[in-house]
Amino acid sequence: MPESFYLVDQDKHNTLVSAAYQARGFAKDEADEAAAMAAAATWHGNRTHNALKALHLDELFGSAIGGCVPNAPIELIPSRFKATEVWNANKKLGQSVAKRAFDRAIELAETYGVGIVSVDNAFHYLWGGGYVIEAAKRGYIAYTNCTSTLAEVVPFMGKTPTLGTNPHSWGFPTTDILGFPIAIDWATSTCAMGRVQQLKREGGTLPPLAAVDTDGQPTTDPNKVHALLPFGAHKGYGLSLINELTAAYIGGSLPLHRGHTPPSKDEKSTTAFFFQIIHPEALSGQAFACQRSQQENLKAVVENILTQGNEKSILPGQLEAQAAQRSEAAGGLLFSAAEIDELNTIARTLDFPEFAKVPAP
Repeated sequence: MPESFYLVDQDKHNTLVSAAYQARGFAKDEADEAAAMAAAATWHGNRTHNALKALHLDELFGSAIGGCVPNAPIELIPSRFKATEVWNANKKLGQSVAKRAFDRAIELAETYGVGIVSVDNAFHYLWGGGYVIEAAKRGYIAYTNCTSTLAEVVPFMGKTPTLGTNPHSWGFPTTDILGFPIAIDWATSTCAMGRVQQLKREGGTLPPLAAVDTDGQPTTDPNKVHALLPFGAHKGYGLSLINELTAAYIGGSLPLHRGHTPPSKDEKSTTAFFFQIIHPEALSGQAFACQRSQQENLKAVVENILTQGNEKSILPGQLEAQAAQRSEAAGGLLFSAAEIDELNTIARTLDFPEFAKVPAP
C-alpha cells in the first residue's frame, strides 16, 4: 500500500524551522539558510536529511554541547593560491557555511575557470545534493564531499566503525538538455544513518548487508543498528577513504574523535568540507565531433548512453526532479503523518500553530 503524504506550506515550514534554530541562539540569517536547505531536501524528496534530521543533529552534537557555535565568524586563512580559499568555520552552522562556500567557489570559477573552498572546523551541512543541484541550475559543474559527524561505518574487512558515512555529491548543468541537473549524490555506506532514523520512525526495515548489530552481525532491524557497512565492499570503503584523506589535508580531526570530547585540548573533534566549482567553458577542448557545440555534444553523449534497450534507465537526479515536480504540483512540501507529528512537537514547543494533516492532491 503506497504511503500517504500531507501538504505543508513551505513558508510556514521555513518560519518554524528558522524559529527553532533562533531559539537555540542562532542568528536569523544562518537560521533562514538552514531552513531553506531543509525545505530543498523535502522539495526534492529527500526524507533522510530534512528539517527533523537537521534539528536532531544539532540537538545531539551541536549547539547544546558546543559542537556547533551560533553566529560564529568565518575566518579566511591566508593562501598563495588565487583560485582556492581555505576557511576556518569556527564550528558555524554547516548549512550556512556550505551555501556561502559554494557561492564563493562560483565567484572564483568565473575568474579562474575553477574555484575551490576548503573548510576546517565545520559542523555537518546535511544534504550535499541540494547544494550541487542549485549550483548546476546556475550553470556550473559542482562537487562536494565532507566527513560525517560520527564514525559509524566499518571499514572493509574490519569490525570497528572508524569511518563516517562520508557522502560525495556531483551536480552537472544539464537542465537545458534534460529539464533537470544530473545529480550524483550518495553516502559511501550502504545507507545513510538518516535512513536508519527514518525507518525507525516509519516502522520499516533495512536492506540486507547494510548494517551490523552490537555483535557485528548483519541486521535489517533499524532499532538494532550499531554500525553501517560500506556499499560495494572495498569500493565504498575506498570512496569513504577519499573523504577522510581530503579532510586530513585540510586539518580534519581523527575519525574516532568526531562527535565526541577529544582526549586532550590539543586534539580536534570537528568535520571538514571540500567544495569545487568548474566552469564548463574551462573544460572545452573546442574540437567536438561533427562540429557540435559543447552543449550539443553533451546532449549527444547522454542520448548515446540511453540508446535502444536503455530507454527505461534512470539518470541520477531524475528522481529528485520528479519529486520536485510533485511538490510543485501540490503547491508545497510533502511529509508523512509521522513527520507531521514530529514537526508539530517542535511547533508546540515554540508556541507555533500546529500543521493540519491536509492530504496532498
